[in-house]
Amino acid sequence: MATITTAPGTQDSLVGDSGAAHDSSVRRWWVLAVLGTAQLTITLTATVMNIALPYAQRDLGFSDASRQWVVIGYTLAFGSLLLLGGRLSDLFGRRSMVIAGLAGFAIASAVGGAAVNLDMLIGARVAQGVFAAVLSPAILSTLSVTFTEPSERAKAFGIFGAITGGGAATGLLLGGALTEWASWRWALYINLVFAGVALVGASLLLARHAAHPKPVLDLPGTVTVTAALFSIVYGFSHAETNGWSNTVTIGFLIVGVALLCAFVIVETRVTDPLLPPRIVLDRIRSGAYLAVFTIGIGLWVVFLFLTYYMQLIRGYSPLLTGVAFLPMVAALVLSSLTTPSVLLPRLGTRLTVAGGLLVAAAGMAALTRIGLDTGYGHLLPGEILLGLGVGAAISVAMQSATAGVDHADAGVASAMTNASQQIGGSIGTALLSTFAATAMTHYLVGKAPSPVLESQAQIHSYITSFWWAAGFLAAGAIILAVLMRTGSQDQPHDGRVHHARRRLC
Repeated sequence: MATITTAPGTQDSLVGDSGAAHDSSVRRWWVLAVLGTAQLTITLTATVMNIALPYAQRDLGFSDASRQWVVIGYTLAFGSLLLLGGRLSDLFGRRSMVIAGLAGFAIASAVGGAAVNLDMLIGARVAQGVFAAVLSPAILSTLSVTFTEPSERAKAFGIFGAITGGGAATGLLLGGALTEWASWRWALYINLVFAGVALVGASLLLARHAAHPKPVLDLPGTVTVTAALFSIVYGFSHAETNGWSNTVTIGFLIVGVALLCAFVIVETRVTDPLLPPRIVLDRIRSGAYLAVFTIGIGLWVVFLFLTYYMQLIRGYSPLLTGVAFLPMVAALVLSSLTTPSVLLPRLGTRLTVAGGLLVAAAGMAALTRIGLDTGYGHLLPGEILLGLGVGAAISVAMQSATAGVDHADAGVASAMTNASQQIGGSIGTALLSTFAATAMTHYLVGKAPSPVLESQAQIHSYITSFWWAAGFLAAGAIILAVLMRTGSQDQPHDGRVHHARRRLC
């Protein structure tokens, strides 16, 4: 008989107190399939809607100024509510939050696909963001407490990293196919397929979880950090369209930073903090958060500006653009699957993550070779290097971000991972869009306007953004190499019991 003793304060198992060890192992991999499908539901949404948005605009008849709110509405809800969503998993159970998140996300997607006007579409996107904030940390925390044996954990997080990193690029391909062959509405309806499959699997396979004693929700911390993240995400989104000198941009960013400072003070004084300081003070875990943040800056910039280059300069269709990203996806998947089990045991967390960021930076620099008449061959080396670097860094970073965390804190620790990536993406998109726009303006100064010059100026702006992104990735690698603690990510960093002790009798 196999008995499972869990970490103190939790009751979380896959097979209960009986059942063969082999059956338990097989069931864990089925759980990974469910969690991967649920994660794919979220990651696809980030890019599939971007491809479909111009078609939705033409169909529903809204302005360019209003179009941004279809994106911002989702980003604001998702980014600002992540830490709360993570703590809800610790309060009410990961299984409950996975199921609730999937059901809510599916309903919101159905409403968005059936939208008859802009308000209905924006409302559905905001609801998607809310339920994604509930679902995303619950997925990662469930994965963390399900796979506790080092060998299985490395494989599981490698697969999960491949899904997380490759899902967004796959969304470009899926978005192009759906908009060309069906309708923009299917960019939302497709979520019903993935969410439905994951919902059935979660209901059948995920075990109920209860914490004793149950954590208390930190209301002052929740309100403070939610308002802070909302202000920061909105401030950067506003900067992208209205500039950094805009009063609203400056105001929201100042308020966001001030609220973050207040949140830090609150968390050191309350009895049950929303984000216990021990989670972010560990140097391996904080390094992992920094790595995910840096990847968020670089990866979304590639999807944005490389998509512009392919479609606006090279004349690729949406479907062909998605196909053109496949080599990067393949490299990312390969790297994610092999790095945790092959490189990580030999190099350690610090060198593996920092090395991955450096390879990604080299890939970003290689993309600066694009030109007005350059072929796809100039993109391929950069895409492959980016995929290899991001896959290595993100798979190990996600594994390290949740290792050594007590089960009672798994939800909020996972939420910090998601929040780091979301904030990185918001900052990167806004900041590098501004750099690109400035570079384009300077390129055109004093020159006679022409279609060719306009295209050359656009390419110059893309190259500028790629150089900046390469710099951010390289800087992140250097900081991690210097500051990240050397050690095994499989040991409890904060001195608390973090995984189930299994014994056969």
